[in-house]
Amino acid sequence: MHAYVGVTDGDWFRFLAARGYDEVNFWQPSGGRAFHALEPGEPFLFKTHYRDPAGSCIVGGGLFFAQVELSLSEAWKFFGEANGAPSYEEMFVRIQKYRRAPLSPSDDPKIGCLILEGVRYFSPGEYVSPPPDWAPNIVQGKGYECNLMQDYFHPILSRLRAAPTGGIADFQSISVPSWQGAGPIYGQPHLVRPRLGQGGFQAGVLKAYRFHCAVTGDKIRPVLQAAHIRPVSHGGEHRLDNGLLLRSDVHTLFDRGYLGIDPSSYRLLVSPRLRREFGNGKEFYVRAESRIPIDVPASVADRPSREFLNWHADEVFLAS
Repeated sequence: MHAYVGVTDGDWFRFLAARGYDEVNFWQPSGGRAFHALEPGEPFLFKTHYRDPAGSCIVGGGLFFAQVELSLSEAWKFFGEANGAPSYEEMFVRIQKYRRAPLSPSDDPKIGCLILEGVRYFSPGEYVSPPPDWAPNIVQGKGYECNLMQDYFHPILSRLRAAPTGGIADFQSISVPSWQGAGPIYGQPHLVRPRLGQGGFQAGVLKAYRFHCAVTGDKIRPVLQAAHIRPVSHGGEHRLDNGLLLRSDVHTLFDRGYLGIDPSSYRLLVSPRLRREFGNGKEFYVRAESRIPIDVPASVADRPSREFLNWHADEVFLAS
């Protein structure tokens, strides 16, 4: 298993720790830099800067979920104060501080977003020194193979498991065996995909569907919405396989049962009541009659669950 130690703004950390957010956006002031250090479910640790009042310390961490490039307005819409700032305006000022090119007040810059779930915050007495090979000139962070530094990472991961959290993601999914004397002590970790909060769900669905509507192909981001197949209010969860990225009007029609998705073929289903009640819906009937499947994510694990689609077909879709 890998871990990543990320250099963390101390004010960002203390703002979030005071509020106890367990889903946060570890943002990067400029988008476009790919992050390949972790797989979903691996730990991302917070290390404060050496100039921070707390000193250079590991102060907490979370489970990495995904990297998504979002506009500032999208990041604020999805995560709000979980971006580590009290307001959109303050976040704009912080981003401006780290960017080389100036921003105008009307700009909506793209930023890199590392979405972390199940975040834990250490109390000051629990802070840990950085890894032994940590170099002072590291600006962003460094990845590690935990099995090669068992003595260092074992206590930290154990502490993360025990630290308080709101419980969206589960550090119990990281297997950290107790000390066993001579021989290997870390063992093979068993990771599960982090359980998502609302912000992670929305950002994750945007990325999984490559920022376009699954039904119409529209790419106008302000009208795209992450739809739950089975709503949370009816027992659904914030899971990518319980999500669809839909244009806002398509989302409304799906939620009200005028549209559905065939669980076996992913073809669009259109209720006859759409034409009967409104005398409209030609673009949807044409697509349904041509038997064109909706555009699903490339990753099989992220595609709509047949279980959830069956629930929608039985409980919501207006078949007649």
